[in-house]
Amino acid sequence: MSQKSYSGKNALYLIPTPIGNLEDITLRSINILKQVEIIFCEDTRVAKLLLNQLNIKKKLISCNNINENVVKEKILTCLDQGYDVGIITDRGTPIISDPGYKTVEYVVDKGHNVIGLPGATALIPALITSGIESNHFLFYGFLNSKTSKLEKELEELKDFKYTLIFYESPHRIMDTLKSLKKIFGNRKISISREISKIYEEIYRGKIDVVINELTGEIKGEFVIIVEGNKDNSNYDNISIIDHIKNYINLGYSEKEAMKLVARDRKTTKSDIYKEYHKGCE
Repeated sequence: MSQKSYSGKNALYLIPTPIGNLEDITLRSINILKQVEIIFCEDTRVAKLLLNQLNIKKKLISCNNINENVVKEKILTCLDQGYDVGIITDRGTPIISDPGYKTVEYVVDKGHNVIGLPGATALIPALITSGIESNHFLFYGFLNSKTSKLEKELEELKDFKYTLIFYESPHRIMDTLKSLKKIFGNRKISISREISKIYEEIYRGKIDVVINELTGEIKGEFVIIVEGNKDNSNYDNISIIDHIKNYINLGYSEKEAMKLVARDRKTTKSDIYKEYHKGCE
């Protein structure tokens, strides 16, 4: 189903908002905020502060991770009635580690136009200032808040050869950096906090160096940029049984471990299964 974004049909606009400095907002975003009849926002209090600074008065309706399944029906109703509708989040571009995806999927399926505006997002400034290769990268967003599940996620990503980007909260950043070192090894990283604000800081270096430098009271949301896996190891120095046991010790089931070993060694699960059970006889 194709979309002609600027055919004159009303639309749902995804509008980026400043991530720190108010000047991060684009002229077009300001104009669209003035144009739309209704704005759905992550937090009405935060949205009202922004709109007051821009001298814009609009009807605000909360749309967050808790109520999005219900609110998307209201958004569809507004679009069906011919209104232009906006979605904003507290900071940055909607849907990027923020609410909005369920709504977009829903209204697209119902045949409405969805228009995304270019604008502020934390991951790009963090990447381009990191000093780490940026031609190819994977934006992962937030890792799981439970350490065991987080480390499973990292295990699945550790062989990825391109740059990785994560978001992290201030109260978890140190634990996450330690898990990164444990699973990825002491790779080159960059972490940025308070992007575009007066207190912006960037820490660059090997993981252990950054851990030692990150002292005192830790504030602000973090973007972590991690160098891709440059190790071309063929696992000749470790047996299949030990390889599987390493994954089992990390909390994987035997079946999951064999699947991961097959991936590491670029072979089939059945071959790994045979070798493993032959060695255990």
